[in-house]
Amino acid sequence: MNIEMIRAAAARLEGHVRRTPLLSSPFLDEIAGRRLFVKAECLQHTGSFKFRGGWSAVSALDPETRAKGVIAFSSGNHAQGVAHAATLHGVPSVIIMPEDAPKLKIDNTRALGAEVVLYDRVNEDRDAIGARLARERGLTLIKPFDEPQVIAGQGTCGLEIAQQAAEEGIAQADVLVCCGGGGLTSGIALALEADAPGLRARPCEPEGFDDTARSLASGRRERNAAMSGSICDAIVTPSPGELTFPIMQRLCGPGLAVTEDEVLRAMALAFLRLKIVVEPGGAVALASALFHGDEIEGDTVIAVTTGGNVDPGLYQRALATLPG
Repeated sequence: MNIEMIRAAAARLEGHVRRTPLLSSPFLDEIAGRRLFVKAECLQHTGSFKFRGGWSAVSALDPETRAKGVIAFSSGNHAQGVAHAATLHGVPSVIIMPEDAPKLKIDNTRALGAEVVLYDRVNEDRDAIGARLARERGLTLIKPFDEPQVIAGQGTCGLEIAQQAAEEGIAQADVLVCCGGGGLTSGIALALEADAPGLRARPCEPEGFDDTARSLASGRRERNAAMSGSICDAIVTPSPGELTFPIMQRLCGPGLAVTEDEVLRAMALAFLRLKIVVEPGGAVALASALFHGDEIEGDTVIAVTTGGNVDPGLYQRALATLPG
């Protein structure tokens, strides 16, 4: 992985990806205790940054290979990003999703043009299903984070942050990133190293699922004890990726972890002060910026809100945390 791959991905994404805004609010600055800027990736196509990696990976395939189609495993945002990118390229996509995934995400993935194959998490092996389908149909697997072209696509978000920070006169800041397997965090870190060395990426996770923070502290890849039980399901992974962890280890600051109550409050404040919808897993970095200021250095912080695909019932829970 290197900056040249990210710049090449940016060239392929030009005209297809949104340059998402860098938002701010004096009300949020007051809570954070410093200037706070929010990179609103929840406004990206398909409602999350995952479209960047999906387009990057699909567009990087040679035409003959791409024409046969792609396959991905996902219960949500990666599924939609890959499905939409494949459809826009005019090629088939197969997404293997757990049958207990939210109905909205299954329906959205189908609506974006994918063939959805449902499996039983308990009794079926998704890897075996995927391997069989890929072999039978000649499909190319696009992994959610441990894939160089996916990391390169996510890194384009970091190139934008570097440009937007320069426009705002920001030379030094922590850039807080919601982190699952580390594709976005490592991609952003590589982009910042090249284009904004005064900005430092830091992974943010839910409490109890902070494998990346623990891995950075111990110097080896740690695993989460559980794989469910968090409202931040979009960023719950077993451990940091084999490709992503060395990048984060070299370039990132210490990880941050937040409670579910802090996540719900951050979602509500994003609605109230920035007028954006953020899902729980996409609000972890904003929650870190707002409620863990004592763990952040400097007078400016940038938080990436990574996704906005949230069920109405859960969003109502978040809004209920607002006073009055």
